[in-house]
Amino acid sequence: MKEEIISVGIDIGTSTTQLVFAKITLENMSSGSRVPQIKIVNKEIFYRSKIHLTPLLSSTEVDAKKIKGIISNEYKISNVSIDEVKTGAVIITGETARKENAREILNELSDLAGDFVVATAGPDLESVIAGKGSGAMFFSEKNNTSICHLDVGGGTTNISVFECGEILDTTCLDIGGRLIIFDENSLRIKYIYEKYKKIIKKLELKSLEVGNIPCEKELITLCKYIGGILLESVKIEKKSDIYNYLVTNKDFREINNCKHISFSFVLAEYIYGKKENDKFKYRDIGIILGEQIKKVFEENGVIVKEVGETIGATVIGAGSHTTEISGSTIAYYGKCLPLKNIPVIKLSVEDEKDTTEIFKEKVKKKIEWFGDDKEQEIALGLKGRKNMDFKEVIELGNKISEALYGRKKIIIVIKNDLGKVLGQYIKTKVNSEVEIICIDSIEVQDGDYIDIGEPLGNGHVLPVIVKTLVLDY
Repeated sequence: MKEEIISVGIDIGTSTTQLVFAKITLENMSSGSRVPQIKIVNKEIFYRSKIHLTPLLSSTEVDAKKIKGIISNEYKISNVSIDEVKTGAVIITGETARKENAREILNELSDLAGDFVVATAGPDLESVIAGKGSGAMFFSEKNNTSICHLDVGGGTTNISVFECGEILDTTCLDIGGRLIIFDENSLRIKYIYEKYKKIIKKLELKSLEVGNIPCEKELITLCKYIGGILLESVKIEKKSDIYNYLVTNKDFREINNCKHISFSFVLAEYIYGKKENDKFKYRDIGIILGEQIKKVFEENGVIVKEVGETIGATVIGAGSHTTEISGSTIAYYGKCLPLKNIPVIKLSVEDEKDTTEIFKEKVKKKIEWFGDDKEQEIALGLKGRKNMDFKEVIELGNKISEALYGRKKIIIVIKNDLGKVLGQYIKTKVNSEVEIICIDSIEVQDGDYIDIGEPLGNGHVLPVIVKTLVLDY
């Protein structure tokens, strides 16, 4: 039996804002009296908004009310009601996530988000979502190969590396088309990103100052240099000081050269060869930057691969690639669903083997990262050994019951399939009023946040979104 749910993806970026709606189809893949195996069998985008310029109040503030107006209008045009949306993501990306009123955007959109739409903006997650939404991950899986995907936006470039469909690593650079902005009427420079000022000084580009009408030749020089910095991201050679200066959070671990390179977002059209007579069409350096990235990569013998989606990679990833489905062997008691933004503490396989007292102490110390308030909801992440016998399940259940004693909610996320029996046992060890959610087939790490939605598949599974960061600013 199949079940369809509607997912929304909203991408509020440095330069553009977009929305998509997707239908996600769930199906029970097991037969007869076997334990249900609910899988996502299809994802189909059925509505894609036009691309809106992200409205700004100033260089440091986004116009949250206008953002809400844009999204509200797209809901009306699409004929999708808020109640129909069961999952999805609001992604506040790039420079927008660093604006002074980024959280105000979330507050404005809260009544449009439905019961289970997350808001998140970590560069690692952005990179993965763009890589999935562009088709790069599928390309690497289908062709049994590696690919480095670069999503070049208005304020940042999110980079992800996939091998055979698995994410290897991510990074993010302060490289984008809206980091120099021109006046609408005179083409005088209205804004230069602070880090770019250092590069401009290094290259001795005299005309590139706020208030000046720039020399186009100097703009080309700057963009070609930035293109060279971007090229460093896909090479093993030692990175330059400027490259390290532009990395936003962390660089890649050492990885082998990828066999394929792909791009997405607005600049990708120009990297793939689109011609534009008006280089200042968007009143920024985006078109020139895209053209110069293309030249730099070609001059260095790097062939880029068009794998599918270009402009809408992040919003499509947000709408149809953020949701995972829990295993069917799960347990949940109480009326606490949906849950949003629950911080995760992860215990290692070695921790799981500890005695009850040591296990309890380790859990306590990790919970203290979030304060000593027992009202603070946390999710305990475990791996759980495959094919555990009942004695081992009891031992683990006793440790967890002791470690989380006194809490109103016990939320457990396990990689291997033992959520149902573990949850059922823990239920016998705690007060009857304690709400318990014990899900499996989901892997988490310390520092992740998790959202768990209302039951799907006749109550057999729960939709889950694991988030690397919540608001990176």
